[in-house]
Amino acid sequence: MKRFYKEVSVGEEGGAFRVLLDGCAIKSKGSNALEVPTRALAEAIAEEWRAQGETVAPQDMLLTRLAFAVLDGVRAERHRIAEHALSYGRTDLLSYRAEQPQELIERQARAWDPLLDWSAQRFGAHLSVAHGIAHVAQSEDAVAALERAIAAHEDFALAALHSAATITGSLILALALSEQRLDAEQAFAAATIDEAYQAEKWGRDAEAEARLKRLAAELAAAECFLKLLER
Repeated sequence: MKRFYKEVSVGEEGGAFRVLLDGCAIKSKGSNALEVPTRALAEAIAEEWRAQGETVAPQDMLLTRLAFAVLDGVRAERHRIAEHALSYGRTDLLSYRAEQPQELIERQARAWDPLLDWSAQRFGAHLSVAHGIAHVAQSEDAVAALERAIAAHEDFALAALHSAATITGSLILALALSEQRLDAEQAFAAATIDEAYQAEKWGRDAEAEARLKRLAAELAAAECFLKLLER
């Protein structure tokens, strides 16, 4: 898309902050004005639009995409988004451990066991663990605890939480990011232990590396989004 604007600014209206192009509000695909709850987040989104060259690349504006996910997704279908985030807790990556080799088993345990302990203490969510690919049924109490943890997130935070869970395959990692128990780099490393191990043993694939780099950037954006909501 060719750049069609000259000036990007931030305006305040009713306690919320809008990103403006040549004085006009940016609209989502659902015709919602790009409006966020903090000036810090609005300024960061505005900077994404300022940084565009002659061609606008929406896929590269990760904070903008998360804001649109709230406006067109979470606000319209909060229950569905929350339930999808919860599904990553029901089948959490951290519950599924390798059967072999021992080195990989140990790496997973070192990284993941403390996070499961933290989840149990912080949310009362005691997740079961198994080795292999057989389905692990989590207890109703654990699922209910995770559901309450998700519900505590307002719409904008929920969008970032959902994005993080989708990227990592783990609601526990997403909650750890949201609670600042882990930063994005640590959460991504925990989510990609298997990929890192395989790369060490068999070499790195350029296409796979490009995919991981993109996902790492998206997770970093989710972390940034959450932090900007607090400023």
